[in-house]
Amino acid sequence: MTHAFIFPGQGSQSVGMGKDLADAFPSARAVFEEVDDVLNQKLSDIMWTGPEDALTLTSNTQPALMACSLAAMAALKAEFGVDVASAKYVAGHSLGEYSALCAVGTLTLADTARLLRLRGDAMQKAVPVGAGAMCALLGASVEDAEAAINAAQKLGICQIANDNATGQIVLSGEVAAVEAAAQFAREAGVKKAVILPVSAPFHCDMMAPAATAMRDALMDTTLLAPLVPLVNNVTARPTSDAEQIMHDLVSQVTGRVRWRESIEWMAGDGEITTFAEPGCGKVLTQMLKRIVKDVPGSALNSPESLEAFAMSLK
Repeated sequence: MTHAFIFPGQGSQSVGMGKDLADAFPSARAVFEEVDDVLNQKLSDIMWTGPEDALTLTSNTQPALMACSLAAMAALKAEFGVDVASAKYVAGHSLGEYSALCAVGTLTLADTARLLRLRGDAMQKAVPVGAGAMCALLGASVEDAEAAINAAQKLGICQIANDNATGQIVLSGEVAAVEAAAQFAREAGVKKAVILPVSAPFHCDMMAPAATAMRDALMDTTLLAPLVPLVNNVTARPTSDAEQIMHDLVSQVTGRVRWRESIEWMAGDGEITTFAEPGCGKVLTQMLKRIVKDVPGSALNSPESLEAFAMSLK
């Protein structure tokens, strides 16, 4: 069995995330404590007890999801002897790419927490509240999305932010343009076009100030070659080059998350036969069913699921 670790992004968070891992495993608890110390904040308290509106603040959500994923990875190694090096590839959805890079040693846990706090703040500040929007197109192809964008671009920025799964594409940009694209898609027969309740228009050109902030921060951060190749968001192909990874992390802020293509490549040319999603929830595991129906996945979000995954590798 050839496996890849895939790390979740924003939208997977929930109050209580990671608490059972911290309670069960000292190795997981140590990850949460280090992130708390680095950020000078009891982020773990917000993760475990809320309030939900504090957890869903982008500047908290991003390091929280990373901490939960890395706690699961720490427990896998310490308690069950499963190291990240057992995988053929790693990948992460948007902020999950930072989690993946921490897991494979490209970034330290401390640097990853600081970078994600900065990333969350920078993305939130990049666009005035109410100026941007995002829309999910369900039952749409990339061609459908591009047709809607072409019809709406005269009203402003509108881009594909996420190609998440077959029939699940997210648009991002200026409010008028995104709303017009959604209306065009509905009239063209797309199953559903839903404006999303988000705080900013992620992964589009409106995020350029955030990309600049991340470029400056990453240039001051040491990135090492990963222990396992990263299949990254902007190319949907593997790389082990630290300089290329840094460049692509900057491009990712304004660029498309090519998640469907990443999974398709890993399950095809990458020869992955199973995926494991360490952290909170099971969003990516559910997406797999829409992308590569014959390749299984498992969500590693509880002590029991970690043990079951470790046993499956023996």
